[in-house]
Amino acid sequence: VQLVESGGGLVQAGGSLRLSCTASGFTFDDYAIGWFRQAPGKEREGVSCASSSGGNIWYADSVKGRFTISSDNAKNTVYLQMNSLKPEDTAVYYCAAKGFLSGCSSWRMWYDYWGQGTQVTVSS
Repeated sequence: VQLVESGGGLVQAGGSLRLSCTASGFTFDDYAIGWFRQAPGKEREGVSCASSSGGNIWYADSVKGRFTISSDNAKNTVYLQMNSLKPEDTAVYYCAAKGFLSGCSSWRMWYDYWGQGTQVTVSS
């Protein structure tokens, strides 16, 4: 089981990035997915999550209206579209997965599998 994030980079404030999380060894059909981020000196925090069906989606207040989680099951990939980026969005972003058929969680300890992270840096 492996999760690989990509799509991070350096962007100016107000810009956009799309992060990808591709799974191998399992399919997202039966897994809840979470996106988390960790800034230097801070704890890892939940950004967004989606249930396996996509019927339940959650966003942190700090990103609501700017970030969108989506998936392409044919590619076994989950995306995090990030618009109107702010310097405070700078962090390492991680995707996480848990085999669960209903709901998702903003609690990082709930997830079983993690990617290696991708750096997002937003300059002012």
